[in-house]
Amino acid sequence: MAHHHHNNHHTTATTTTTKPQKPTTTTTTTTLLIITLLCFTTLFIIFSTFKPSFTSSSSSSPNQLKTLEIAQTQKPPQPCDLTDGQWVFDPTAERSPRYDQTCKEIFKGWNCMLSNKSNAFDIVRWKWVPKSCRLSPFDPLLFLQRFRDTSIGFIGDSLNRNMFVSLFCTLRQVSSDVKKWHPAKADRGFTFLQYNLTIAYHRTNLLARYGRWSPNASGGLLESLGYKDGYRVDVDVPDSKWAEAPSFHDVVIFNTGHWWVAPAKFDPVKSPMLFFKDGMPVMPPTTPDIGLDMVLQHMMTYVDSKMRPGGIKVFRTQSPRHFEGGDWDQGGSCPRVKPLFPEEVRQLFSLENNGTNVEARSINIHLEKAMKGSSFHILNITHMSEYRADAHPAKAGGKKHDDCMHWCLPGLTDTWNDLFVSYLYTIKSHH
Repeated sequence: MAHHHHNNHHTTATTTTTKPQKPTTTTTTTTLLIITLLCFTTLFIIFSTFKPSFTSSSSSSPNQLKTLEIAQTQKPPQPCDLTDGQWVFDPTAERSPRYDQTCKEIFKGWNCMLSNKSNAFDIVRWKWVPKSCRLSPFDPLLFLQRFRDTSIGFIGDSLNRNMFVSLFCTLRQVSSDVKKWHPAKADRGFTFLQYNLTIAYHRTNLLARYGRWSPNASGGLLESLGYKDGYRVDVDVPDSKWAEAPSFHDVVIFNTGHWWVAPAKFDPVKSPMLFFKDGMPVMPPTTPDIGLDMVLQHMMTYVDSKMRPGGIKVFRTQSPRHFEGGDWDQGGSCPRVKPLFPEEVRQLFSLENNGTNVEARSINIHLEKAMKGSSFHILNITHMSEYRADAHPAKAGGKKHDDCMHWCLPGLTDTWNDLFVSYLYTIKSHH
C-alpha cells in the first residue's frame, strides 16, 4: 500500500509548524480531503490502466473465445487439445510394449526390434503428454467391444499401412481368432471373428486414378504443347482400389501427400503429372499443388455421395520425414536416437527454410483448406510426429538408403492410433 506512506508524508507536512499545537478542525478536514483525493486519483489511474483489457474483445480469455467458437459452430466441445504437448521419457515403461516383433503383419523394413536397431526399445518409452489432459494407450479389448460389427478402412499410401499394421498388431494381442480377406478390393484386410470387427488397408498413392501417358500419333492438346511423356492423373476418378470402400466401411481414414512431392517418381520435366478432368486434359496444364486441390475436392464429393448413413470420415494430416543432409536419394540420413528439441523442429520444418522436410506442413495447408467446413474430421498427427526423428527405421532391415519416412513398429504410429481411437469415441458418443 505505497500510497499510505505517501499520505502520511503529506499529513506531516500540513500539520508541522514552528510551534507544536493541536491540529485544528480545518487542518484535519484538509488532510482528509487530500487523502481522499489521492485515493481517488490512484484508483482512477489503476482503472484507466486496466480499462482496455475489459473492453477489448481481442484480449478475451482463451476460454471465452473457445466458448464463443463452440456456440458458433455448434460442435461438441473438446475437453482439450490432445495434439498440443510434449514427449516425455518413461524409463519405467515395461520391456514388453503393446505388441512385439513377432506380429507377422509387420513389414520387415519396419521391424526395428527384429533388426536390432540400437534404440528400438527406447522408441516406445517416449510417451506423448498433452498439456492439459491425458492420452492413454487405448484398451484393445474395450475397443473391440465398442466397435463390434464395425468396419474400418485405412485408405492411402504406405504411411496409412504403417498405422493400419499398428492397429492390427495391437488388437491381435487380445483376439487371435482372425479371418484374412480383401474386402472391397482392399490390399489387406482382417476380421476379428469374435467381434465381427473388420479392418482393411486400401493402397492408393494419389487417391485419384493415374497411369503412364504417352503421346498419340495423331496429336492432341498435350502433344501440341510438346509433351512427350508423363503420368495421366484423372482428378475426378477415384483409384479403383478404394472406390468401393466408402459404401462398405463404417469408418474411413484417408491420407495422401508423399507422392505429390516425389520428383523421383513424377519428374516435373521428364515425366510430369498431367491432369485430366471429364476425360479431357486440364488446360493450361497445371502444377501438382493445384492438381492436389482438385483431387481433394472431387474425392470429398465422391465420398459424401457413397458413404453409408452415420459413417465417420477422417482425414489424417501429413506424416513428417526426417532426412538430414539431403533427401533419400542424396545420402540423407536420420541418425538421431532421441526426439528433437522444439528449436530443431523449427529448423527442419519451417516453410522459410525450404529444406527436405517442409512438404509435411505445405501439404497440410492444402488439406486444411479443402476440409474446412466439410463433414470430414481432421486427425492431426503432424506436430507430435515432427519431434520424432528417432523413430524411423533408418538402415534397419538392411536397406540401401536410410528410411527416414516410415516408422518403426512398435513405435510412433501406436500413438497415432491412441489419438484416432480417442477421436472415434468422442465422435461416436455425439452421433
